[in-house]
Amino acid sequence: MSAHLAAAVLPTADWWTTLFNFSDYGELLQLLQNSVYAGLLLGLVGGLIGVFVVQRDLAFAVHGISELSFAGAAAGLLLGVGVVEGSLIGSVIAAAVIGVLGARARERNSITAVLMPFGLGLGILCLALYPGRDANKFGLLTGQIVAVDDPRLGSLAVIAVIVLVGLAIVWRPLGFASVDAEVAAARGVPVRALSLVFMILLALAVSVSVQIVGALLVLSILVTPAAAALRISASPLWVPVLSTVFAIVALVGGILLALGSSVPISPYVTTISFLIYLVCRITGSRRTVRRRQRQRRPA
Repeated sequence: MSAHLAAAVLPTADWWTTLFNFSDYGELLQLLQNSVYAGLLLGLVGGLIGVFVVQRDLAFAVHGISELSFAGAAAGLLLGVGVVEGSLIGSVIAAAVIGVLGARARERNSITAVLMPFGLGLGILCLALYPGRDANKFGLLTGQIVAVDDPRLGSLAVIAVIVLVGLAIVWRPLGFASVDAEVAAARGVPVRALSLVFMILLALAVSVSVQIVGALLVLSILVTPAAAALRISASPLWVPVLSTVFAIVALVGGILLALGSSVPISPYVTTISFLIYLVCRITGSRRTVRRRQRQRRPA
């Protein structure tokens, strides 16, 4: 019995050591501080742009863009062009196709569903032909924190600044068009042009996200934090603030937990992001129940 118990306990201990290993943590944190800075930038970008992603019902489009971004990154890795450059090209092409051809929600979903398997298949083909290390191949899908060196951090910072400046310029008309596109168009807001501009900004944000959390789990940064924020607030001020805070907590927390482990970063980021959403959903549901109870009480 004791032998069977030891056999059952030891794998659990090995799993725990694999998931959470804080030996030499200070040295690792100094070596990988660029990853923490990248997480802060990505959390800021993802939290802000995610508000419009949820409002405009573009979660499925984000997934489609991420698949083309993965294909571009894999092609850049294979051809020696660069992962960041290839990811940018793939994201922008996907966003332009979805933005131009997918004016209606049904058309957009159909186009996205066509692009997703094509991008995933093309990316897998490029990775199969790539003769380099398997870690580089796996990291494009599930994320990696050791690849954020100074040049890549600089390129990510430039892309993040472009996205943030673009959002600052189109924030008010884009918010109006996201709430009611028909009324915004009647008031003279260039709805179609704003939609295309936003898709380009979204493509840039996706390309940044793929570098950190991988192509398969981009939704955990560009959708989940904003969805969590909208569960507990409807304020146009507090929703982007909360969404940004949630995204930064998920990313930086995931990076800090993944520093000493041999597991990719994505499970940590997605778990933290999901727990935040779960807490916000429970909190929002309780508030709704209390509000209804107060409304039913007699004066």
